[in-house]
Amino acid sequence: MEFSHIPVLFQETIDSLQIRPDGVYVDGTAGGGGHSQAILDKLTTGTLLSIDQDPDAVAVVTRRFAGNPCSLVRQANFSQMARVAREAGIDRVDGVLLDIGVSSHQLDTPERGFSYHSDAPLDMRMSQSGPTAADLVNTLSWQELADIFRRYGEEKSARSIAQAIVRAKEDKPIETTLELAELVKASVPAAVRREPGHPARKTFQALRIAVNGELDRLSEGLDAAFSLLRPGGRLAVITFHSLEDRMVKQRMAAWCEGCTCPPDFPVCVCGKKPRAELVYKKGLAPSERELEENPRSRSARLRVCVKLRDHALDD
Repeated sequence: MEFSHIPVLFQETIDSLQIRPDGVYVDGTAGGGGHSQAILDKLTTGTLLSIDQDPDAVAVVTRRFAGNPCSLVRQANFSQMARVAREAGIDRVDGVLLDIGVSSHQLDTPERGFSYHSDAPLDMRMSQSGPTAADLVNTLSWQELADIFRRYGEEKSARSIAQAIVRAKEDKPIETTLELAELVKASVPAAVRREPGHPARKTFQALRIAVNGELDRLSEGLDAAFSLLRPGGRLAVITFHSLEDRMVKQRMAAWCEGCTCPPDFPVCVCGKKPRAELVYKKGLAPSERELEENPRSRSARLRVCVKLRDHALDD
């Protein structure tokens, strides 16, 4: 089994971590191991903990790094990294990498049910366990489905798509990706169907996020990663849509916030000090060359921060 994935903003991400040969690092979204391999190549006596919730990825990475004394591989969601690290004997780390979202392997393996380009069971589970996208589509009310499409896909036609799904499943369950994609296509205005890209893109994104609890896991994962960092450690996060990027941007901004006293106060009385600083004020987007070579990178953004202090130091 091959787990192919084209890492986005690859060199920029690795450079941003400023990897030390004896450092300790976590790749919270190991995938096919591209980022993990680049980190391992820079380690001599250090440690890399590679985590992924997808058993296919874990199997590939475990085989790929077998015999490397610097490598530890575990199956878990990155939101659980603090616990996984402790169980592996790791208390603090020098860097954490998170490459959020669906991998090329998951998109390009039809039977995983992530893509509207091939007919396959409507699955979308990154961990290959728990309720599927078909379970959600066939059990939720149109109001609940519309809320998912609107909240996680920012889909303007959420109501009409949800109602079309509920009408269709009265005849038979919606079981495949193409069944759903055609339903969505028939439910959006003609002007939307003429736009570039498939009209089901936002609906599929929304269902995938709901099935995997992605935004909740991202929120938990950011806090877990920051808690693991030692002062001077770096957190690098690659996102692929606005909801993820907004969360990362706001969380890093909160860590970087200092004194909140009114500007007319002669001295600080709140005592609040920044816990982190940004490496890139606005994040990094892919270069024109990368966009040409990998169109899937078009929405990616890399944000990186350096931890300055632990919360306990503010008390």
